[in-house]
Amino acid sequence: MKKALIIIAIGYLAGLMGSYTFYLINRNSQYFEFYKPEGNPDQLLVSTPAEASYSELISRSEVSSTTKMSKLEDLNDSFSQASRLSTPSVVYIKTVVEKVYSNTFLEWFFGEQPSQSYISTGSGVIYTSDGYIVTNNHVIENADVIEVIHQKRTYKADIISTDPSTDLAILKIDADNLPNIKIGSSRELQVGEWVLAIGNPFNLTSTVTAGIVSAKGRQINILKTNFPIESFIQTDAAINPGNSGGALINTKGELVGINTAILSRTGSYAGYGFAVPVDIVSKIIEDLIRHGEVQKAFIGAEVIDIDQKIGEELELENLDGVYLQHIQKDGAAAKAGLKEGDIIVMMDNEPVNSRGEFEEIVSYQSPGNQVDVEYKRNNKINKARILVTNAEGTTSILKREIHTSRTLGADFEIIPKVERDLLGLDYGVRVNKIRKGFFSRLDIREGFIITHINKIPIKDPETLTDILTKIRGRVYIEGVNKDGVRGYYSYFF
Repeated sequence: MKKALIIIAIGYLAGLMGSYTFYLINRNSQYFEFYKPEGNPDQLLVSTPAEASYSELISRSEVSSTTKMSKLEDLNDSFSQASRLSTPSVVYIKTVVEKVYSNTFLEWFFGEQPSQSYISTGSGVIYTSDGYIVTNNHVIENADVIEVIHQKRTYKADIISTDPSTDLAILKIDADNLPNIKIGSSRELQVGEWVLAIGNPFNLTSTVTAGIVSAKGRQINILKTNFPIESFIQTDAAINPGNSGGALINTKGELVGINTAILSRTGSYAGYGFAVPVDIVSKIIEDLIRHGEVQKAFIGAEVIDIDQKIGEELELENLDGVYLQHIQKDGAAAKAGLKEGDIIVMMDNEPVNSRGEFEEIVSYQSPGNQVDVEYKRNNKINKARILVTNAEGTTSILKREIHTSRTLGADFEIIPKVERDLLGLDYGVRVNKIRKGFFSRLDIREGFIITHINKIPIKDPETLTDILTKIRGRVYIEGVNKDGVRGYYSYFF
């Protein structure tokens, strides 16, 4: 019994001592709160008040919640303000294509066959207040009638010019004092930055969606033209059919890109959209308005991305830069001393790590400009200055000359020197557009380059037209298709 009392007494005393110790620790404890001050959000501070009352803690919590709500409201205000500024500058575009069905046998007995109209829609951006509208080339391609609808008014639009290599087109409507969009900078745009896409998806006019820039300089190989420029801004802002030609803007309401394509297996939005950077757009559109043709710059070289295989073959220290796969003989790069196998790592003080980045930097240039280049050869850095040229290898302003033959029902043009060199041709005439008539009854498709007719060299459209309007009997037409594959067509006229 005595031992039991002793054990109880010891336990009681231990409890008292533990309670007193807990009291002392609790009295001297400190309340910790981690927060970021307004002045320097990257600095993490610790607040350690020795005596913090319940009301003070509640007050501090309310301040923190208010700050978060304030930031969220600021973001909402930015979106709303940007939408208000730019939405009036985005137009709805409706196109009509008259499809004529040609059947030689039926036309022989029953005359001309009826046509059918196809209507499609897209978006555009008011570039200048006097009626110049930017859109995608694929929005208005092959259209017989183009209408621009802006603020319930409908305008007939004329095509000023197009550039399939960037999928851009410039239209003109007869109107003044239009709300032209404010131009931003795509070069200053950062991955992770908020952007808004404005357009007319599924015929739903003036639709705004939000997302971030998820990548820049993206190549998706959708432009099936000669010397395409693909350096897209990738965004997760929802873009759907009908958004093409619409505006991609930043939170200031400034244009940073023209929405062009989506990555989808269904034809609808599936996570990513792509826009032509506005710095490329501005260069292209200014050329089209001023000259009617893009004054595209060439450095006389073809590049590819560097992968691990190339890096191992060349024993490279890293995989930076782009690999010079082809150098045009007597081209700008060759004259500056560059050779096949060199690796371009820098252009005009901008790092180059992909073909998309390379093409984007070149796209800013005009023939006659000089571009400073840093390149590696045998793992040593070299410098050069390249005088960029036009498609004919000169620095003068080029005017595109299209020859239209009503007799043949087609448009023709001489292919430029840079393309001839790439295809290994000395001459040739491209079939640009086929209308109803003689050419529409042949199997020859648009883009085919005619080099010979019955072994006669075709160096200009006039020679081609003269031969085909006079020749009779067996006819062999030789040439190269869009993919560079040589072939021939045989007819009996």
